[in-house]
Amino acid sequence: MENTNITPAIVAVCGSKNSGKTTLIEAVLPHLARAGLNVAVIKHHGHKLDPDVRGTDTYRFNHNGAYGTVITDDDCFMLVKYGRTDERALMRYFPEADLILLEGYKESGWPKIEMRRDAAVSVCDTKTLIAVVTDGIVPERDIPVFAYADSAGVAGFLIARQRSAASE
Repeated sequence: MENTNITPAIVAVCGSKNSGKTTLIEAVLPHLARAGLNVAVIKHHGHKLDPDVRGTDTYRFNHNGAYGTVITDDDCFMLVKYGRTDERALMRYFPEADLILLEGYKESGWPKIEMRRDAAVSVCDTKTLIAVVTDGIVPERDIPVFAYADSAGVAGFLIARQRSAASE
């Protein structure tokens, strides 16, 4: 499916460690795909990333001086490039995306859905919150709140947000 937007809608899913960010993204993706959206996910990994498997050709290339490699087949490719980057640079790899979900990036200025267990305090700037997924009480007013099990509700919220952004 081709993206007719110049810029995709972007939403960060943030929260503290083990708050359910990956689980939520995994659960909403099938709903978003059924709605016909091309969705990309960019995950911030808080630890040292080892992107390649020891002994593979690309591992050998990278560990013998290449600053980057690409491996491809008829259906996909994997790019490994060493160096620092940010989410804006990574978004350029997804020009056909209708929606880009960022996992993490809690300190960024992107609109956020925050995962909160119990009555957890927000870990991000509440000015950037567009929704909260929780099994507790949310002190913010005028913000959509979803239960952890409501992946369909969160997906519907994201679909409406993407369609609103596409019509602007």
